[in-house]
Amino acid sequence: MEEHEVTNEVVREKKKGKHDKPKPWDDDPNIDHWKVEKFDPSWNEGGMLEVSSFSTLFPQYREKYLQEAWPLVKSALKEFAISAELNLVEGSMTVSTTRKTKDPYIIVKARDLIRLLSRSVPAPQAIKILDDEMQCDIIKISGMVRNKERFVKRRQHLVGPNSSTLKALEILSGCYILVQGNTVSVMGSYKGLKQVRRIVEECMLNKMHPVYNIKILMMKKELEKDPALAQENWDRFLPKFNKKNVKQKKVSTKQKKPYTPFPPPQQPSKVDIELETGEYFVSDKRKSKKQWQERQEKQAEKTAENKRKREESFIPPKEPAKLVDNSEDANNNVAKMAMSLKEKTKKFGKRKSEENINAEAYIIGSSSEQPSKKKSKKQKS
Repeated sequence: MEEHEVTNEVVREKKKGKHDKPKPWDDDPNIDHWKVEKFDPSWNEGGMLEVSSFSTLFPQYREKYLQEAWPLVKSALKEFAISAELNLVEGSMTVSTTRKTKDPYIIVKARDLIRLLSRSVPAPQAIKILDDEMQCDIIKISGMVRNKERFVKRRQHLVGPNSSTLKALEILSGCYILVQGNTVSVMGSYKGLKQVRRIVEECMLNKMHPVYNIKILMMKKELEKDPALAQENWDRFLPKFNKKNVKQKKVSTKQKKPYTPFPPPQQPSKVDIELETGEYFVSDKRKSKKQWQERQEKQAEKTAENKRKREESFIPPKEPAKLVDNSEDANNNVAKMAMSLKEKTKKFGKRKSEENINAEAYIIGSSSEQPSKKKSKKQKS
């Protein structure tokens, strides 16, 4: 068994390529492997031997803007000795190298520039791609979702209300992001492009909402500040989001009847029904009389129903029955009310008697008696 294991290890070692040997600069902490050194024209003094060119089409609605911004694009490419051409008849942009071009990779950067311009990226922003540290990625999202309504909804999730989600992604990833039609244009570093592509794909495939990815990116940004956690695994700190499947309402479908090779039985015609009931042999006079009687019955029912509806408005509503309280408290309350009414009547009587008193009766020698006699005489007569 031991000999067999040793032979297996030898075979594995042989499979390894000769270029996969460890290099002395692999583990050197002073070397930044992701850094792109700026091109020096002295590295390629002879220039380009062959002419390389790229062209791309642009939509019709971009024609006016490109016509205005083309001098700016042309002057930016002239610094790197790249010729640019805008063809409005075919609706295409073409970039090509010249004999003065020194940097061999600048033509690829120029190709990315015209691709970004065709995807509605503003010219001042698109020109930044010519820097060595700036990279771009155009993510095609149209083929990820088949349903048009679902596609629009998920694309809106990526943008967010008032483009808030997109702005948050730009800040956290350090990239410029533009969602336009069926594509997402991204400009930034390699690390940022990788993050944005993953977030866009997860959003469009409905794996994770961009808001959760933003939370994870924020956590990672905070963890980067701590040097003690630089060499540790951050999975225990990052939040874990479980996908919840919301049950949709099932559309009620009609149950299919079992298949039978025989056609359904023929329905009886109007004549057949009249023959069965015997109406076919009845004279026209009797038929019309019967129809008239049926019409009169329906009319009588309708009039009775209308009359009942009219009379409903005159029927008084039922009054609620008053409950007679025979308890001791109720009797006491009635007695108190009676006593208070008696006292009030006494007071009222006293006040009346005081008002009817004549002051002249108390004055000595007053002539109040004379008119009384006259009155009495008059009454007698």
